[in-house]
Amino acid sequence: MRFMVMHKVDATMEAGERPSEAIIREMGELVQGSLKSGVFLNGAGLHRSAERVRVDFKAGARTLTKGPFTGKNELIFACFMLKAASREQASEQAALFANILGDVEIEIGPVVEPWDLGFVPKPATLDGGRFLLLVKGNARTEQGLPDTSTLAKLGELEKRLSADGSLLAAEILAPSSRGARLPSTPKEKRTWIDGPFAESKELIAGFSILSLPSKQAALAWADKYAAILRGNEVDVRELLERG
Repeated sequence: MRFMVMHKVDATMEAGERPSEAIIREMGELVQGSLKSGVFLNGAGLHRSAERVRVDFKAGARTLTKGPFTGKNELIFACFMLKAASREQASEQAALFANILGDVEIEIGPVVEPWDLGFVPKPATLDGGRFLLLVKGNARTEQGLPDTSTLAKLGELEKRLSADGSLLAAEILAPSSRGARLPSTPKEKRTWIDGPFAESKELIAGFSILSLPSKQAALAWADKYAAILRGNEVDVRELLERG
């Protein structure tokens, strides 16, 4: 089984501050160990919401809103990581997905790169960057897997974007009824709450994709992840397998 573990933003992240050395070190140790064991498959962090945009597609029209944002409906149905020359180009690519999914809101944010954290020098020339498209969930997507026609169209679009190097990752999440949440209550002992969730008010800061045998195993990994972050809300969501 595969799971997505998502952590939510805090005031430090939204201020654009670099994570503490302790968090960077401990998270690096967890991820490296999980890579070696085959548990960790992929992951990324997002820049603060001031650098993101939201595109609301409705009845063939689109409305673009620039960050910063306060949380409203942050429940995620799908995410796509794209390589694009700019945030504007990523927004155009988002429209391709909206053409298939129908009325939907998509948040677009630049991915935090190693040079943003000071691990390596920033390349002198950059051919664009990576952007994460977060497709928001709704009552329809919470019912489960999209219909066969929608899945087929998504598959064809993903193949086309992968062929030209634009699409780097694509995931659809199972309904939140199959997930769990660790609320942000740093002064109290925290316990996992099983879904479903009507919504999440907390903005997403980053994610990890794991391969583990069960939801309980994913929660055990996420406990370590959450302990490193010291109080952030964390969601664990099952990922759908598409043949």
